[in-house]
Amino acid sequence: MGKKNHQSEDIELRAGYFPAFFYFLDKTVIMILGLHVFRRNEKQKCFNFFGGIMKIKEIIVVEGKDDTVAIQRAVDADTIETNGSAVSPATIEKIKHAQEKRGVIIFTDPDYPGERIRKIVAEAVPGCKHAFVHKKDALPKSGRGIGVEHAAPEVIRECLKEAHLLDDEQEEVISKEDLIDAGLIGSPQSKDLRIALGEKLRIGYTNGKQLHKRLRMFNIQREEFKKALMEIIQEEENA
Repeated sequence: MGKKNHQSEDIELRAGYFPAFFYFLDKTVIMILGLHVFRRNEKQKCFNFFGGIMKIKEIIVVEGKDDTVAIQRAVDADTIETNGSAVSPATIEKIKHAQEKRGVIIFTDPDYPGERIRKIVAEAVPGCKHAFVHKKDALPKSGRGIGVEHAAPEVIRECLKEAHLLDDEQEEVISKEDLIDAGLIGSPQSKDLRIALGEKLRIGYTNGKQLHKRLRMFNIQREEFKKALMEIIQEEENA
C-alpha cells in the first residue's frame, strides 16, 4: 500500500502498513504495525493503530505462565516468570541479564505477594520500569483470585504504555505531613484510601511508610495528588 502524507504545523498522518518505533516519554519502545498518527514534536509522540501489533522492547517480569499467556495475548513481548514469591537467585540472574540487554518491566499482581516480588526484583536489579494494574481490572469474571492473568488485553496494553522508571533522586513534593492531613496515614480509613489512591495514580498498593517514598519515586506532583484525592472523595459520596 502506498503512503499518503498530510502535513500540518503539528500533526503528520501516515497511512499504510509498515513498522515504526515509538519512544514514549519514559523511553519505553513500542513497535506498531498499522496506521500511525503522531506529533512531530519529539516530546509528545502518540499513536493509533487498527489491527496492529504492539511490540514491547523490554522483557516483562511476571509471576507465572498464566500471566505470560495474558501478556502475549495483548502484545508481542517476552517474559520472565518468577514462579512464586520466593524469587530464586537463578531468576534474579536472568532478570539482571535482561536488564543489561533489553531493559525490564516489572508487572506483578496487585496484591501482597505481587508487591513482595516487585520489591525483591527492584532491589536486586536497579533501573527496572514498573507497570501496575488496578485490582478491579485484575479480578476473574467468575470465581476467586486476583492477577495480571485476568486483565483484558486492552487493559494490559494501557498498563504497559504507562510503565514508569522509579527515581530515588526525585525531590520531595508531597510530605509525610500532607499524607497525615489527607487521612492516608493514621486514620481508620487510611488503608482503603491508600488502595484507592494507588489505583488512581497507578503506583500500586503501599503501606503508610512506603507511600511517601513511592509518590516521590514516581514524581507525583501536588496537583495530580490533589486531583486523585478529590476524585476518590467524589466517588465515595456518589456510591
